[in-house]
Amino acid sequence: MVIISISSYPLESVKEIAKRLMQQSPLPAYITMKGPYANSEVGAGMKVIAIFEFDKSKLSEAFEVITARYVKYHGVPGFTYSHNVWLETKEALKAIGMG
Repeated sequence: MVIISISSYPLESVKEIAKRLMQQSPLPAYITMKGPYANSEVGAGMKVIAIFEFDKSKLSEAFEVITARYVKYHGVPGFTYSHNVWLETKEALKAIGMG
């Protein structure tokens, strides 16, 4: 199971974001992170995506840990984020009674 997080912020906030990123604690062993991957968008600033993988039995704990990471960026001017749970196709089909 994965949680995909997308955040964005203006270029003026890059230094503060980097400072807070360097202060993040390591993730628990049951979560593997791919990224963060960053992209600069003309007129919009930075857009960042991170993919957090974990066993579905840890969904509640993983969501709490990931949310806590993003809360640490609150107060950075222009910072916004969202994260959503994504299911593998097999899991999604099972959820609707087709698997």
